[in-house]
Amino acid sequence: MNSHLIDQKYFNSKDFTTNLLPKAEYTGCVFTNCTFESSDVSNVNFTECDFVDCNFSNVNVMNTTFNDVAFIGCKILGVLFQSCNPFLLSFKFTNCILNLSGFYQVKINHTQFLNCTMHQVDFTEAEAKKTRFKDCDLYMSTFDRTNIEQADFTSAINFNINPSKNQIKNASFSNENISGLLESFNIKIKQ
Repeated sequence: MNSHLIDQKYFNSKDFTTNLLPKAEYTGCVFTNCTFESSDVSNVNFTECDFVDCNFSNVNVMNTTFNDVAFIGCKILGVLFQSCNPFLLSFKFTNCILNLSGFYQVKINHTQFLNCTMHQVDFTEAEAKKTRFKDCDLYMSTFDRTNIEQADFTSAINFNINPSKNQIKNASFSNENISGLLESFNIKIKQ
């Protein structure tokens, strides 16, 4: 655990690619327009922090704690969230690009993905119960042995979820996107 506490601090337009973010516990901090691309935030604790319009692509998040963290308008390409600290893991993504990121075997129950582009995201063996995918584009994302019980896909597009390989009890879909459940069976739906 980090002994240095940084509380209620605002970081605006900082570049953490060359001058790395100091290892610490960040509580109630706001990062706006910051660049973290390909940097290392391993073993850093973020609690009740907001990342707004940040580039968080290819960041090393090994043993990083995300507890009640919001990502808003962020570019988050290729981040492997399965390497995060799973204890108290909770975050929300709004208007983000999460392409090529991974949630392999991660418990992300109750997570909110709102208006996100999520191409080729790996949800293999994740537990995503009651997760909301509102207005999300899930093109070529992988759901394999994923628990998405009671998840909300009613406004999601471009997903391919095989009901025989995933737990989908009480998940919500719409008439417009129900074909995403049948694609793996090579069934054609005509309107």
